[in-house]
Amino acid sequence: MPGVDTSPVEVSGVTKLGVWLRLDDEQLFMPFDQFPWFRTAAVSQIFEVERLNPHHLYWPELDVDLHVDSIRHPENFPLVAQPLR
Repeated sequence: MPGVDTSPVEVSGVTKLGVWLRLDDEQLFMPFDQFPWFRTAAVSQIFEVERLNPHHLYWPELDVDLHVDSIRHPENFPLVAQPLR
């Protein structure tokens, strides 16, 4: 059974404040204060992202998976998990 076709996700930049993603026709920003798993990650780990379906992104080297809506509307997802130490 074939899977669902999804457009790839691309990390378009990493700054001292967070990570920029290109997803379809939009640019999304993930600030480190709301997405702390990426703050101390290696750039190579951040760039290794998969789009499992239209609404789900996964960083296998970090074992982080996020619903796209949590990036678009972080105010609707007030709980922020702490990164593993």
